[in-house]
Amino acid sequence: MTLDPVHVDGIADLATRVTDSIDDTDHTDLAERAWSEFLDPLYSSGGDVVLEPLGEHRRRKVETDDIALEQPPFPTQQGLDAGTINPTTFKNGLVIDVSQAAMAGVPSDVDLHRARTIVMTVHTNDAAANFQETDWRMADEGYARRRILRAPRVDRHEQVVVHALALYLAESEHALKQSEYVDDLLVLDGPIYPTGLLKWVERDPELERLIIEREEFTDVIGNYLELVEEFVNRGIPLTGFVKNSASKAVSRELRRKTGAPWVNDQAFFRRVLERRDDDGDLRTDCLTFTGWFRSRVGTDGVLADGRIELDRKRVLDDEAYEVTFFVVYDPRDDLVYRIEVPYAFTRDEETREQLTTQFLGEIARERGPPLSVGKADELAKIDRQGKETIRRRIEHVFETGQQTDYNQKRWGPADEIEL
Repeated sequence: MTLDPVHVDGIADLATRVTDSIDDTDHTDLAERAWSEFLDPLYSSGGDVVLEPLGEHRRRKVETDDIALEQPPFPTQQGLDAGTINPTTFKNGLVIDVSQAAMAGVPSDVDLHRARTIVMTVHTNDAAANFQETDWRMADEGYARRRILRAPRVDRHEQVVVHALALYLAESEHALKQSEYVDDLLVLDGPIYPTGLLKWVERDPELERLIIEREEFTDVIGNYLELVEEFVNRGIPLTGFVKNSASKAVSRELRRKTGAPWVNDQAFFRRVLERRDDDGDLRTDCLTFTGWFRSRVGTDGVLADGRIELDRKRVLDDEAYEVTFFVVYDPRDDLVYRIEVPYAFTRDEETREQLTTQFLGEIARERGPPLSVGKADELAKIDRQGKETIRRRIEHVFETGQQTDYNQKRWGPADEIEL
């Protein structure tokens, strides 16, 4: 049953009362002040520099049609993504997630596209369960690698744990395995590090202990550091294209200093980068973007502050692994993108400019993520029908069914889980 028109009007009236209490002009002025006075550099409450510009601290714009015609500085590129069926709980007590990772090339490479890394992560609290983890096994005439990984036993967060392990192990292993096929540029669909895991350090003591103490997680994090080392050694930039950043680290620090109202960093950068004409209408002729920042704020600083000790030596100096990024605003769709790159590459000004031109051109042409990322997303994605097929096959093997609740009956299975 839908709301009656009278109730819709009443809700709109409530919204009017809210918006009347907010002066949007104040937000614009506050954004300008925050940008000009607090980001060059940004200090934490303890007085440490947690964000600083690389080069000149400024905003820039470029005609969308012009940058779309620019010759890409990196003639070939590969994109990488991983998809999952999402955590599924079965009546026999098992919680399972399955992830597959794929890499796409521009120009296309059929053999590269066929390759897959598949991980099944299993959690059980049954002490009598005796299934064994497996080493990597080959399938599909050698194009696919797959394995079973037993997740550490936890009393809660079972779904989050199996999802994170499956997703990040598949992604990092596939990137390492296929790295030899990258000649000019690799673009991960998402951050350059497993932020879904790194957030655990700040979120919950039980999850933090898993990250610090269990080799299942330290090995995954070590894979990402190894990936940085591999690409630095080969002189090929490793990058991450973040489509939906949920980071609140910068806006949280700004809130302490200015009372900033933005719910997350994306909202802050949108306000900083949008351009309006004299009538207040949004101008859509240009992409606008920030300069590069070197970041140790929020999860960006977790690998730099020593909170996670890995059973491996770092090949590069500590600074080389630090996260750097710049932000692009596309007013055509009112979307904000964050491009991440390890400091090992962006400490060089020429490389920063080449990467800036590369990603601006991609966004202008594709009206969204780079073509390689879009292709990798299609390859790795497990659609709703595929997820149900896999779950039904697992049910048949287990001779049991999924554990469901009323929300699933009403709304259907969730398409995504937030780490």
